Amino acid sequence: MKDFPVLSLDDIEALAVGAWILGTGGGGSPYLGLLNMRRLYAEGHRVQLMPPEALGDDDWVAVVSNMGAPLVGQERLTDSRMIPRAVTLMEEHRGIAFRAVMALEIGGGNGVQPLMAAARLNIPVVDADLMGRAYPEAQMTSAAVGDLRPYPLTIVDCRGVEAIVEKVPTWKWMERVSRKICVEYGSIAATCKAPRTGREVKDWGIPLTTSKAIAIGHAVREAQARHHDPIDAILSVEPGKVLFRGKVTDVERRTTEGFLRGRATITGLDGDRGTQVVLDFQNEWIVAWHDGEAMAMSPDLICVLDSVAGEAIGTETIRYGQRVTIVALPPPAVFTTPKGLEHVGPRAFGYDLPYKSVFA
Repeated sequence: MKDFPVLSLDDIEALAVGAWILGTGGGGSPYLGLLNMRRLYAEGHRVQLMPPEALGDDDWVAVVSNMGAPLVGQERLTDSRMIPRAVTLMEEHRGIAFRAVMALEIGGGNGVQPLMAAARLNIPVVDADLMGRAYPEAQMTSAAVGDLRPYPLTIVDCRGVEAIVEKVPTWKWMERVSRKICVEYGSIAATCKAPRTGREVKDWGIPLTTSKAIAIGHAVREAQARHHDPIDAILSVEPGKVLFRGKVTDVERRTTEGFLRGRATITGLDGDRGTQVVLDFQNEWIVAWHDGEAMAMSPDLICVLDSVAGEAIGTETIRYGQRVTIVALPPPAVFTTPKGLEHVGPRAFGYDLPYKSVFA
């Protein structure tokens, strides 16, 4: 078995920072997953990062994520045994052995989840995901855009409750059924999605997103250490745009149907003084309204960052008084196609808006 580069603990610290930024407010805070990885590394576990092209076409890849409302993820502590259990349950159910594990979404805590499975199962992590960010629903993936099979799915929780969704007719049905199970679990669960072949990952995965998150995280951490502007550091490694700077003046937030929904109001500071941005969210930031006009929208990545530290602020952690900078990052090309926009464009979230990219 070929050896791949081993991630250092410094890389994993950077991954947590970068994945939180790419999470566009969602994916859950990576902090608890990071604590688990520090413990696993202290115990001698290590994680290898595997390029997607190293997969054989017939290799099986486990696609993993936590599912649920980010606010609940803050309240129920992360257990590094849950994600690997979802993977082994899928292996038992399908009678297969996984060659590697990868993230469903690189965003937030879900960017760290596959590392916990990899460390405990001694298999590599594929440097790819199926979103290039975080999205709230099962049909909002490149695999769904590619019409790949949406089933089966395993879903487990810390009390030993385990379920398998054996078959569904569509991705939206997988979202509906698995979301109901997740809500019964308490709106947080570990999942292994439909197994993907190496060929499917190479054709439909979004490559090199783990290394992208690590690069962003290293840039932010180095800027912090040198007392440089971390926002500038992010834009030195990613082709993004600063949209707005301001102070959080209001947050409305509720957990419903397994999602965290609401809106945050940012009042402008500095050059944006006298104007206002309202951010609508469903786990992730979906639409930014500047004085009532849509300024940015999914699938563009809307990132709310601490103006001083440069680190991401999630929909579950945003609060009154924070000084924030809103940055947009470009989305993966697969989601800007007509088929991709059906899955993740503003109309997919119920907004009667034509998609207009910040980068058009």
